[in-house]
Amino acid sequence: MGNKAFFLSFLIGFALILSLEFASAQMVPAIFVFGDSLVDVGNNNKLPVSVAKANFPHNGIDFPTKKATGRFSNGKNAADFLAQKVGLPTSPAYLSVSPKSASAFMTGASFASGGAGIFNGTDRTLGQSIPLTKQVGYYESVYDNLIQQQGLSGAQKSLSKSLFAIVIGSNDIFDYSGSSDLQKQSTPQQYVDSMRLYASGARKFVFAGIGPIGCIPSQRIKNQTDHGCNEGSNLMAVSYNKGLNSMLRELKSNLTAISYSYFDTYTLLLNIIQNPATYGFAEAEAACCGRGKLNAQIPCLPVAKYCSSRRDHVFWDLYHPTEATAAILVDAIFDGPKQYAFPMNVRQLVAV
Repeated sequence: MGNKAFFLSFLIGFALILSLEFASAQMVPAIFVFGDSLVDVGNNNKLPVSVAKANFPHNGIDFPTKKATGRFSNGKNAADFLAQKVGLPTSPAYLSVSPKSASAFMTGASFASGGAGIFNGTDRTLGQSIPLTKQVGYYESVYDNLIQQQGLSGAQKSLSKSLFAIVIGSNDIFDYSGSSDLQKQSTPQQYVDSMRLYASGARKFVFAGIGPIGCIPSQRIKNQTDHGCNEGSNLMAVSYNKGLNSMLRELKSNLTAISYSYFDTYTLLLNIIQNPATYGFAEAEAACCGRGKLNAQIPCLPVAKYCSSRRDHVFWDLYHPTEATAAILVDAIFDGPKQYAFPMNVRQLVAV
């Protein structure tokens, strides 16, 4: 009897220690994620007519469950790694949560959607996604629920310490290059709409710039001679990022209560592509999963082939990075120098 009591006490004590360790590791109350397929954790699974889905093999082959989850990756994506960094579970896909009560979103929510853009009309090719304006609208519903449960003061106190990550823009660039209508508009300025989040409690933002999208496999195969990067797409990404940075500085001057970290995805990812061995990669041009030239002429469908060593590849499919690449990018977002993350990195943002 004494041994049983001792064993029970040991288990209770051990569980208490674990819970305390988790509590100390949790750096923010919640993470709310907005964006496109780079951070979609399953919202598109719930969109009935969208063709921008990843809920089938070979996606998820390296995820802990070894199953496709709706992430456009062989495993985890940037949203997963960012949550890990701050000691939280991955923010659940908003559309997958039912009922949508405040308790379901106490540690955050993901509104990101594959194919999404800043403009409502970006997703003409893929058929259906959740544009940024609608993602913000979904968040506002969550905000109302949190107020009902925690009260206005309690909700605002929690949200002011939470992170709001926005990873979007690549799809707008793809559409922009072929649309005279979009070329008449200033893409970064549409980010102003996301500042509706400020009125709903958001104070700490993580913005990711667009990467060198001209160097992804789907763009390289357009160069028939040497499969080099599409410099036109890269120039548009650089221009977009400059506009976004300028807009963020202006917002900060007008909304002094906000703090933000901007991540220069372009510079770091281009460095990885140009110096793959430095980061442990062997292949920086071809996709791991797909078919045809550079495995980029046919997407990562169940009929596609995939590489045996995903860690060797920068790109998982014709558009998206591998889990290994995403992990490197988030390491830099979180602890990187001002070369990549400014005016502060996410660790510093959390401490503000």
